[in-house]
Formats: sequence, C-alpha cells, structure tokens
Amino acid sequence: MANDFVHCELSTTNVEKAAGFYKQMFKWKISKYPGMDYLGVDTGAKKSGGGIQQLPMPEAPTAWMPYVGVKDVKKSLARAKKLGAQIVQPFTAIGDAGAIGIFLDPTGAALGVYEPAKKGKEKKKKKKKK
Repeated sequence: MANDFVHCELSTTNVEKAAGFYKQMFKWKISKYPGMDYLGVDTGAKKSGGGIQQLPMPEAPTAWMPYVGVKDVKKSLARAKKLGAQIVQPFTAIGDAGAIGIFLDPTGAALGVYEPAKKGKEKKKKKKKK
C-alpha cells in the first residue's frame, strides 16, 4: 500500500464560517455526517477527502490536519513511537469508516494515520479464520 495523503481535516472555532468559505473558495460539497457533529468535505477527488470539525480541545489551534493512509493504525503508531514520535491520539475507531491515530513527529509536527474499514471479502476471510 502506498502511504498517500488521504484525508485532511480542519479543526476550527467556527465550523459554519469555515464551511461557507471553502464552499465558495473551491466549490467543495460540504455536508453533515449523519449522527455526528462533523462535516464531510467532498473535494471531487476519488481517493481522498476531508472534514471540518469544532476544535477538539479549547487550547488546540485552528489548523488543518493531514492524514496518511496505512494498512494498520496500531502498528503504524507503534513504529512512530519507536522512531521517537509522541502519540497524541491512540487508535480510535471511527464507526464504519475505519480507524485513526495521531502522533507528533520528533520535530513536533502533527500527523494523522488512517486505516480504512475492512470491506466485503476481507471481513469474510477474518471470520473464517476464527
């Protein structure tokens, strides 16, 4: 698996203002995720997208967070830690979409990792192995 940037998420103090800006700026399609306080961003790309959310904690800065696609978030976080990163969000399942984690690299830069949910055949193979 190539480790491409697959998702970019904006955390902000004003979700609606940001959504309005980016709709006009880039003509992105922005819509609320069902059952979540989160806006999905459809940029028109087939293999990547984004999101907009309220700041996760008051002291966090308004900023974009990029996510890199990985096969296994837990293994990726363990490798990052071994290489000197600080884990700031451990493995976190995100419903049927997969899982994420976030670390600070040894220079202090934040980066997220994203593992897509297993689909169809992969789920069936795992069930048969049990």
